[in-house]
Amino acid sequence: MMMMMSIEGVVLKLPSFSQLINPNHSTPLKFPFNFPKSSYSSATASLSVPAAAPVSLGHSTRPDFEILYQKVNNGSKLVYLDNAATSQKPSAVIDAFNNYYKSYNSNVHRGIHFLSAKATDEYEMARRKVASFVNAPESSEIVFTRNATEAINLVAYSWGLSNLKASDEIVVTIAEHHSSIVPWQILSEKTGAVLKFVSLTEDEVPDIKMLQDLLSKKTKLVAVHHVSNVLASVLPIKDIAQWAHDVGARILVDACQSVPHMAVDVQDLGVDFLVASSHKMCGPTGVGFLYGKSELLTAMPPFLGGGEMISDVFLDHSTYAEPPSRFEAGTPAIGEAIGLGTATDYLSQIGMQKIHDYEVELANYLYENLHAIPSVRIYGPAPSEMVHRAALCSFNVEGLHPTDIATFLDQQHGVAIRSGHHCAQPLHRYLGINASARASLYFYNTKEDVDDFIRALEDTIAFFTSFK
Repeated sequence: MMMMMSIEGVVLKLPSFSQLINPNHSTPLKFPFNFPKSSYSSATASLSVPAAAPVSLGHSTRPDFEILYQKVNNGSKLVYLDNAATSQKPSAVIDAFNNYYKSYNSNVHRGIHFLSAKATDEYEMARRKVASFVNAPESSEIVFTRNATEAINLVAYSWGLSNLKASDEIVVTIAEHHSSIVPWQILSEKTGAVLKFVSLTEDEVPDIKMLQDLLSKKTKLVAVHHVSNVLASVLPIKDIAQWAHDVGARILVDACQSVPHMAVDVQDLGVDFLVASSHKMCGPTGVGFLYGKSELLTAMPPFLGGGEMISDVFLDHSTYAEPPSRFEAGTPAIGEAIGLGTATDYLSQIGMQKIHDYEVELANYLYENLHAIPSVRIYGPAPSEMVHRAALCSFNVEGLHPTDIATFLDQQHGVAIRSGHHCAQPLHRYLGINASARASLYFYNTKEDVDDFIRALEDTIAFFTSFK
């Protein structure tokens, strides 16, 4: 659609208004101005053309995620706000994963033929990419696991059983994911170690002063999240690591909700162990990683026994490979690891600081709009100049069950959120609730997604309250 405009005999063809403001244009707008030769002086006329609106990171990256363009249920466009559970995958990652199986599928480290050598090179390249992504000093400090849960269990069984004894203490917060509570409970049962829990402040963030006060010479491990998957709060990991080391303890960080969303530097943070999952950072499911300081991994016994993790096997004993092979028994998730490496390339190309800055803006927009609904209760700290929330909101609506909310949003509006305890039952009990709804964003989301969610939520509330 074109608009005709006449200025003293000069006919201009201007793009339609929708073309001017469409944020999905990936190339600069070209205006087909055709000025005929004329004695008309350019000094006596000027034309002011509206500038194209800046394209947000969400709009510019969405074309990489074909899944986001589909219609669901009753023909509603998909609004995907369940990113804290798993992220979508860009076409580059899907292509890399498929290419492994189409072009060089083979087992790694065990063959001298072309396909095996190619697969090994790509698998180990992925390890180097992950190491670079979190700034690990050596790629051998990255252990591929099935997921972050397995990575935590690896530390609990290998390092924990070898280093903890009765009356030793493990400090965790009540806001931890079950994956960073249950393994320590099992470890405590086996060793007699004692779990110490950090509660929340009035602002509903883990009480850092309480954590610091709990640390003593009895503390052997501090296991904490970086970003809460329920409260959206961010812990000062660098400070906590220093406090832990001051009393001779080690620190393990669950970085599943931080590595995908901000620059994470294990050397700067000073952590001993850090875990993350591929599927939350644009990579495939079925693979995660453990970062561990070289001197710690070298001193740790194997977690699983079998092929790949050995040096020599005799009938009466075996010797073990050096890390990371020592902790990667059996055939690994080769294609998945390669996909994870591609995901780190993709994220790095965008820039983690750029992703973080954009998500802070989105987080504030989500919180402000959700907070404006009178019957909504949001959990976690309010955003401020000093407090940056992660781009998620766990909430409840007075008088409504979160599963009813999530179901109606999905079936009637195509809005995907999560409901339940989010693998954080102790935290929910502390908050006095059984479950909550959660909307969580990623860099490919937009303010329009938030607007769609808010409108759908208001309609959902109106529907259920109409029966009262």
